[in-house]
Amino acid sequence: MRTLIFNVLEPSFTIHRFERGCAIPEQVFASPFYSISQTEDELSIVAPETIQIESGKSDCGWRALKVVGPLDFALTGILAQVATTLALEEISIFAISTFDTDYFLVKGENLEKAKKVLVTAGHTIGRLKEPSKKKVPNNNK
Repeated sequence: MRTLIFNVLEPSFTIHRFERGCAIPEQVFASPFYSISQTEDELSIVAPETIQIESGKSDCGWRALKVVGPLDFALTGILAQVATTLALEEISIFAISTFDTDYFLVKGENLEKAKKVLVTAGHTIGRLKEPSKKKVPNNNK
């Protein structure tokens, strides 16, 4: 089993569901962390709870655990390993993968339990981390 280091991201996140092809709300792009996925069936957006978005369905109160990376594409089973470890303790996840790493969202009420389960499995929980603020261009010149 590969030992991983996780950082907990701030703040809490909301998972939104839209109909496929809906316009992406502009305020999403000002966030330091967001994820957008579109399939033939839907458009999903994960964004901080502080960003107010009107969506067809939403589920708030998610916390993000970031695997410290980057992770090499040759590594196998990381998502499965973490998902299984948490599932055995009945902790539901919403997973997001990027080019460099994986993020595991758990409901806020399960965050402490998830951290304890991961540490017991041999992983390390790093620092609380707020995603880097990105500069938003000022078009009001």
